[in-house]
Amino acid sequence: MNTKYVFVTGGVASSLGKGIVAASTAKLLQARGLRVTIQKFDPYINIDPGTLNPYEHGECYVTEDGAETDLDLGHYERFLDIYTSKANNVTTGKIYNTVITKEREGAYLGKTVQIVPHITDEIKRRMLLLGRTGQYDVVITEVGGTVGDMESQPFVEAIRQLQWEMPEEDLICIHLTLVPYLAAAKELKTKPTQHSVQTLQQAGVHPDIIVCRTEKELSSELRRKMALFCNVKPGNVIQSIDAPTIYHVPFLMHEEGLDAKVCDLLGFKDLPEPDLSALRKFCDDLEHPLHEVNIALVGKYVELQDAYKSILESFVHAGVANRTKVNVIYVHSEFLNEENVQEKLGSMDGVLVAPGFGERGLEGKVVAVRYARTRGVPFFGICLGMQMCVVEFARDVLGWEDAASTEVNAYTTHPVINLMEDQKSTTIKGGTMRLGAYECQLQEGSLAHRIYGRDLIRERHRHRYEFNGEFLPQFEAAGMKATGRNPQTGLVEIVEIPEHPFFIGTQFHPEYKSTALHPQPIFVEFVKAAVALKEGR
Repeated sequence: MNTKYVFVTGGVASSLGKGIVAASTAKLLQARGLRVTIQKFDPYINIDPGTLNPYEHGECYVTEDGAETDLDLGHYERFLDIYTSKANNVTTGKIYNTVITKEREGAYLGKTVQIVPHITDEIKRRMLLLGRTGQYDVVITEVGGTVGDMESQPFVEAIRQLQWEMPEEDLICIHLTLVPYLAAAKELKTKPTQHSVQTLQQAGVHPDIIVCRTEKELSSELRRKMALFCNVKPGNVIQSIDAPTIYHVPFLMHEEGLDAKVCDLLGFKDLPEPDLSALRKFCDDLEHPLHEVNIALVGKYVELQDAYKSILESFVHAGVANRTKVNVIYVHSEFLNEENVQEKLGSMDGVLVAPGFGERGLEGKVVAVRYARTRGVPFFGICLGMQMCVVEFARDVLGWEDAASTEVNAYTTHPVINLMEDQKSTTIKGGTMRLGAYECQLQEGSLAHRIYGRDLIRERHRHRYEFNGEFLPQFEAAGMKATGRNPQTGLVEIVEIPEHPFFIGTQFHPEYKSTALHPQPIFVEFVKAAVALKEGR
């Protein structure tokens, strides 16, 4: 059987939830027994999001094989419990880079290189690449941006060509739009959806299913009206109404019959009903917690929720594992100091110092570490958060007042965090960090070993700086232990303070591997420690 392709496009407005609709569709098809993967095509010219400020595009998600990707790949992995890869995220920048490189190599035999056919051919090749591996029954492709945007046009044209080239039952298009509610008129308006679909059809792409993001229930009359004017089959207009959490969306889509319609259009017959029992239990536990804790997330991008998306979702997963509602309280590190730290963190049951880059907000992170360390509050530092707990310990316990990372102070006499040796000759910023999954050997008897329950783990990284091993003997003598190290290089991956109730910093990003059905162990134990502190109070 041929691999089937589902394309998910968006119209009217951005941030309607194309990624969640794509992931929910994939989850439902997977739950029916199909082998499914999802890929994201982004229209921006950056090669990848690795050099983008989080305020621009949210967090940069890192895959197991070291790709810096769109945050929607995190949704895909969390929903499907599978790994994605470099092949699952393609940008306009990657497409043009490939085509221009080929042109320089003479691959086009002197022809004039044009958007059609050269750019669109490369887009089509990438769209079909995962399907041609033979590993999947269905490949779902989310196209970033909004239909009608100039930068999205080559992707839409590529879909048009594929619709023309492929058998009808091998490819379908789902179009997500907005049906706004006008409070003054007390009615839902379908015109934005009609215009969005018309724009898509004018480009030659005919959607098979229209998913309408809405705050209110769509009546059968409104659905029929949109089907008529948008030229889709009656019954193929479905609603995506606001849900309590993103993990409830697959159930709403199933109730709307989205998976049944997709299976019918793609020619899948006699598939079982989706088995969503594990996800249903997760949602039930999420809705009925037995405990509640407040966790401070100390970072410098707190104005934008998507900047820490994987961390937030990891707390949801860990909260369910502990039957605990986790209230994540944002604390802006740039405005945190010794004078206001008690006010900001005094009511917190745990403190997480978030990853990041650059000097802004670093001293606030050091203040947060000191507060948690000296008051016995459960502490978790990730990447830069781990590095700042090392800096804080060096200054306050070892007495090295100028201790710092060379990222911000190249002249410190105590460079406790230093640029990795293989990074010193690197001048290109994009895609050159230590990226992807690496091994970490855990010290027996340590907190990390107890959390993971094994000797060797693999976690994902995204960093250029590391713990300076020259100072390790002084740290360990004073009470901060390196309990996780890379077996090949000796790089310090985990630090702990054994005398503290719960104090751990990781150079890696454990949030990237947490899923709804397999919560990340450190987050689970961190939340458990926060519950214990609150109950102990």
